[in-house]
Amino acid sequence: MSLELKVNGGTHVVSSAPETPLLYVLTNELELRGPRFGCGLAQCGSCSILMDGVEVRSCVMTLASAAGKEITTLEGLPAFYAKYKKLKTVPELHPLQLAFIDEQAPQCGYCYNGMAIKGAELLKANPSPRDEDVRAAMAGHLCRCGTYSRIIASIKRAAVAMQRQP
Repeated sequence: MSLELKVNGGTHVVSSAPETPLLYVLTNELELRGPRFGCGLAQCGSCSILMDGVEVRSCVMTLASAAGKEITTLEGLPAFYAKYKKLKTVPELHPLQLAFIDEQAPQCGYCYNGMAIKGAELLKANPSPRDEDVRAAMAGHLCRCGTYSRIIASIKRAAVAMQRQP
């Protein structure tokens, strides 16, 4: 049996069983390296993706439940941003990804995927988040290195940069 998945703007035919965790399909069949296996219980955020623009944990989402949905992974964040900002060209990186680099937020990089996915969702919904908004949005995303203050600074930096762009 094969199913079609819409991932990062493209359509992919995958052959995994419908009950396979979406994370395994994304990493093993589509060879995407943004989402990561962390806990397998949807509690750490490492496997986060956007599904129809909303953050979900792909380690507990089945392939069948993702069929027909628009999936965005870390690799697709620049196109996600360009689409909702109606930009003529897709930037190389989402402003949030640039801010993570500028603030040196990722240390080991394990949480980066989930933090970037959730941060992108937050910034689309709330272009001027307060520290409290960022903390609330990031609840449930674990950083093994404890760089939470840099993550907050990254999201705030990205918000400012995004407000400067049309």
